[in-house]
Amino acid sequence: MLSGLAGKVAVVTGAAGGLGAASALRLSREGCRVVVVDLDGAGARKVADSLPGMSIAVTADVSVEEDVERYLDEATNSFGRIDLHHLNAGIPGSVGGFPDLTAQEFDRVMAVNVRSVFLGLRGAFRRYQAAGTTGNVALTASIASLRGSADLIAYQTSKHAVLGLLRGAAMYGGPLGIRVNAVAPGIVPTALFSPSGREDMIRRAASAPLRRAGTPDEIASVVAFLLSDEAAYMTGEVVSVDGGSAIVSTVRPSGGAGAWNFESLDERTYRQVD
Repeated sequence: MLSGLAGKVAVVTGAAGGLGAASALRLSREGCRVVVVDLDGAGARKVADSLPGMSIAVTADVSVEEDVERYLDEATNSFGRIDLHHLNAGIPGSVGGFPDLTAQEFDRVMAVNVRSVFLGLRGAFRRYQAAGTTGNVALTASIASLRGSADLIAYQTSKHAVLGLLRGAAMYGGPLGIRVNAVAPGIVPTALFSPSGREDMIRRAASAPLRRAGTPDEIASVVAFLLSDEAAYMTGEVVSVDGGSAIVSTVRPSGGAGAWNFESLDERTYRQVD
């Protein structure tokens, strides 16, 4: 068991499935009372009902101010306080390049992946201030926060922005005793992606040093660590949980140089329109 988690109240957003559901389960097993937040209310209730400890489910659009205030209110009304926040909700958006990306799609991804983190952080700081307490926050960043890609433009941009929020929040929160850290998952296939997308992710993950994709439970274990007292001297940190992908030099043979058919990739990425 990780120290400092038992008896705490933890809010997890985007928790109806995938990384959020795994985080909710791990925190519950560590003795936390968990607030499961998701736009998918039925999915959130299913996850909450499956947890071993006390929990509630809240249906909320995390990109809407009123909904964020409501899930914070419901958490406080149910458990008296909020100690921990895992701001995890996110969407991948379309995989197309710049010519195919609409402003509406870009705005939608930024709303869910960035605005929700801002609102969640602001809400956390306000509640800590009002209660005269402190706590810890974990954000879900991504391997896409650290590197570039010719596709998933909106997602990539949003995850870079999450690191800006992370560093600002860690600087602000540090003197108050509030720690803010982020986990940066690598390739972790979940139901957020289509079956064909998950198959492609597994294929790509084979080039990572560990030669496999990750699991939601492996991400959740790091989230729980960051929220626990075991990480008491960490703040503003981005922890990559990616099978070693972040260390790879793709121009060396051991990093997969020549392993991909880039003619085929370029043909698909920069396809000609007749």
